[in-house]
Amino acid sequence: MKRIVGVIPARYASTRFPGKPLALIAGKPLLRRVIEQCQKAASLSDIIVATDDSRIADAVKNFCRVEMTRADHPSGSDRIAEVAARCECDAVVNIQGDEPLMDPAVIDAVAGALKDGEMSTAATPIKNLSEYDNPNVVKVVVNAAGRALYFSRRTIPYLREAASRPVSEQLAAFPFLKHLGIYGYRRETLLRLVKFPVSPLENAEKLEQLRALENGIPIAVVKVDYDSVGVDVPEDVARVEKILRA
Repeated sequence: MKRIVGVIPARYASTRFPGKPLALIAGKPLLRRVIEQCQKAASLSDIIVATDDSRIADAVKNFCRVEMTRADHPSGSDRIAEVAARCECDAVVNIQGDEPLMDPAVIDAVAGALKDGEMSTAATPIKNLSEYDNPNVVKVVVNAAGRALYFSRRTIPYLREAASRPVSEQLAAFPFLKHLGIYGYRRETLLRLVKFPVSPLENAEKLEQLRALENGIPIAVVKVDYDSVGVDVPEDVARVEKILRA
């Protein structure tokens, strides 16, 4: 992979946190903190913010490349595909715009997995008991080669012999994996993926990565120690600032 571009999709109109990309975290806009973490990744040739909002573009254009996109994209994948279609690159890493503490090593690991694969992502062991059956924490199971078998909002796999035991014992009995929302794509794979219609499993779970699996695109899963700390609602700002102070 000669040229890998990091793309950060950024929308102003978040239902739970309007204007989130520009929210200040310890004096810097959230999006700027994400960009600065991406700039530390050795694998990225360039970093692009993909947005449909001039306020976001104006806020970051002096220190990051910006590509304006259509406003009617149904998903982040569609938004970054629009950018990839007009960008000279071999591959794209899609970094969430609401993770100001993103570890550059995770970006490099996801990018590195594209050397032998079409698509990649990351996962980390579930250690927090509250995440075990939380549908907002997506689980993934992988095969012996490290490829994703399935992603689900349900807890998978089901431990038949340990199902009646406390959650702490179930977590100790099997290495459950939490999916992290970062994706790598070979450019041609991404452009092919967004042409497929929404798949039945994707529609059921509301997980767009299932469209890739249903259409035969293998997803390499790199296991990392990093656990995402996202900003979903205004209350999360103080939580991230506390971590930064520490």
